[in-house]
Amino acid sequence: MPLRMQRATPRTVRRSSGLVALGRVAGAVIGRAAGAALVLLALASLVFLALRLLPGDPAALVLGDQAPEAERAVLRARLGLDRGLGEQYLAFVAGLLRLDIGDSLSRPGQSAFAEVRRALGPTAELAAAAVGLGAVLGIAVGLLSVGPWLGRRREWAHGAILAVAATPLLAFAPLLTFVLAVRLRWVPLPGDPDSGAAGLWFAGGLLALPLAAQVGRITRAALLDLGRAKFLDVACAKGATPIRIWIVHALPVASAPIAVVVAAQLGALLGGAVVLERLFERPGLGTLMLNAYAARDIPVLEASVVAAGLLFVLAQAAAGAVHALIDPRGREA
Repeated sequence: MPLRMQRATPRTVRRSSGLVALGRVAGAVIGRAAGAALVLLALASLVFLALRLLPGDPAALVLGDQAPEAERAVLRARLGLDRGLGEQYLAFVAGLLRLDIGDSLSRPGQSAFAEVRRALGPTAELAAAAVGLGAVLGIAVGLLSVGPWLGRRREWAHGAILAVAATPLLAFAPLLTFVLAVRLRWVPLPGDPDSGAAGLWFAGGLLALPLAAQVGRITRAALLDLGRAKFLDVACAKGATPIRIWIVHALPVASAPIAVVVAAQLGALLGGAVVLERLFERPGLGTLMLNAYAARDIPVLEASVVAAGLLFVLAQAAAGAVHALIDPRGREA
């Protein structure tokens, strides 16, 4: 008895193509996650080797050159430096997987990763505030630089974007702090322990300026590409106001490159947060890292550097995942 061929319905075809697209996205995400894990392992390995193969005795760096040899031997045993390099490395990698590479030398009884977890909270708050402010400010400036609201002064907004994008954070952050917090006293000092939410948002605003400049540039370029799109002409013919045309109709279509640049800049933003924390003596991962270096606290230094690298790698992996979800061309990269 001949078999009947089942005719594919449009719904079946759509479901099949959707599964294929989902599989490609999942493959791209898994591939990027594997690559991120390899990068993190390479970074952790470099940190491990740098603290053990560079000239000098780590125990002498911690205790000082005048420390008795017996005390150095005890510290070497505590840090595992009395074992072979290969055995030390395997123990280090196993400790990373367990999030336990030993206790802090400065605070005995406290795990190095516990110190890192305590410092990640303020860093995460600062980065979140900077991302929110940078995205909103960047999109607003991008809209102003292409819309009709500023007239011929639209180029001024574009010039301001380029100027901020070209200025390093360390160049304008101290200047703005001196003017706004010291001279005018409009805001509290970012490093003041009693500054509270106002100090957090001011520090986040300083950190958001470079991100806002990048988002503004991408928003302007994306909206200019859509400037002559037919659907915008149709919306204008129907009597839509310029605000509605640019915000309701054009901005959602241009959101893909904006989302990608925000995710891609998140890694650099976390690095800037570390610098800003140290500059204004705010608590966080950057302060912990540099304090551990000054105190020769090797476990905390290793944990903090690996944690900072992990945040950067995760941010870049998130950027790749967002690109793959929004832009089909990113799934093949």
